Amino acid sequence: MGDGVAGPGRKRADAQRNERTLLDAAAAVFVTSGVEAPVRDIAARAGVGVATIYRHFPTRADLVIAVYGHQVDACAETGRTLLAGGPAPLAALGRWVNLFVDFLVTTRGLAAVLRSGQAGFETLHCYFLDRLLPVCTQLLEAAAAAGEIQADTDAYEFMRGVANLCIGADHDPRYDARRMVALLVAGLRLP
Repeated sequence: MGDGVAGPGRKRADAQRNERTLLDAAAAVFVTSGVEAPVRDIAARAGVGVATIYRHFPTRADLVIAVYGHQVDACAETGRTLLAGGPAPLAALGRWVNLFVDFLVTTRGLAAVLRSGQAGFETLHCYFLDRLLPVCTQLLEAAAAAGEIQADTDAYEFMRGVANLCIGADHDPRYDARRMVALLVAGLRLP
């Protein structure tokens, strides 16, 4: 099939780009206003009408799930790109962790939405782990193999630690989650 031609179950390239634009706009609005931000703000940021948002995402839950999945995929893909030919392993880990922090801050308020019991949300945590845990493991292993960090760092514990350091970021303007996470990463370095 040529570029832009949709096959069974696939969207055309332009439709995929349009959806990515909507998801990027929603993510940006979620950073500043949380997941309960008005749809009109997302539409304005994307340069589309509110009806366009609802045509792609009939409910807020659909939008939140799509933004979350989009960001998880972007974080996973960036990790693979950094591993494939980016900077030294520890620098790659640092870059990826900054993206992960941005993702965690972007999805502020998502925990409350996840606890709402709406259909579809229960699989998000599994999706998050399935996509990001292997990438984090590979980044940590590459940095350890290069002799830059301790070899016994568990990816799940590390990701939990990063997430815990991000908790205060949305309530206290004096709190810098990235700085705190940078200290955590620096603590992994071998003397």
